[in-house]
Amino acid sequence: MGEGGGGVSDETLKEFLAEVSEVERENEVNRVLSSFKLNPFEHLNLPFESGPEDVKRQYRRVSLMVHPDKCSHPRAKEAFGALAKAQQMLLDPEERDYLASVFNLAKEELKKERKKELKKDNASKIQEALDEGRTEDAYEQSDEFKEKWKMRVREILTEREWRRRKMMMRISEEEGRLAKSEEETREMYKRKREDNEKWEETRENRVNSWRDFMKSGKKGKKGELRPPKLKTEDPSKSYIQRPVKK
Repeated sequence: MGEGGGGVSDETLKEFLAEVSEVERENEVNRVLSSFKLNPFEHLNLPFESGPEDVKRQYRRVSLMVHPDKCSHPRAKEAFGALAKAQQMLLDPEERDYLASVFNLAKEELKKERKKELKKDNASKIQEALDEGRTEDAYEQSDEFKEKWKMRVREILTEREWRRRKMMMRISEEEGRLAKSEEETREMYKRKREDNEKWEETRENRVNSWRDFMKSGKKGKKGELRPPKLKTEDPSKSYIQRPVKK
């Protein structure tokens, strides 16, 4: 059964794979594993403009080349998994939109740089005017531009990934700080609760000690006789005092 969109038939694909040597399979495994990790198009060796159907066809072809049952390379399974992940990413609309925005940004940056270069080169500027823009279109289809485009995409993706990891690191550090603060707060309340419990446990002893103190301070020891207080004259008192017997 043939594939839609101009794809090759199953028989043609089988014939192609039957002719693929073990060396070619191992080379493909090495290519997949050495591809730029942040760009799934590079894993599948596809142009950036490729659509979902192109992704499916290319995945089927390349994955069969590196399939662990067909390839003896010790890392064939790893390469097969990387291809599956790449296809999953490229069939995700949100992921495709994100990559498309990066591709467009990289292309616009290169086009601006190209215009600055042409302004300095009068001959190229005149030739572009004569060709009515055809020179630039041809340049964007050239291998030179595509290589620069690929490298600029790598730079942008790498920078964004670095920022993402840095942000995740900061979030992790902040979460760690908050967790430590919460742990310290829990320990503080735990110690406070334990101190309160100890205070309550010794409350009865404290009350009894106070009662004993009050009893001994006011009435003295039980059965003890105290001498009567002697009256004395106090010259500081203005009222008439009864004479003290001597």
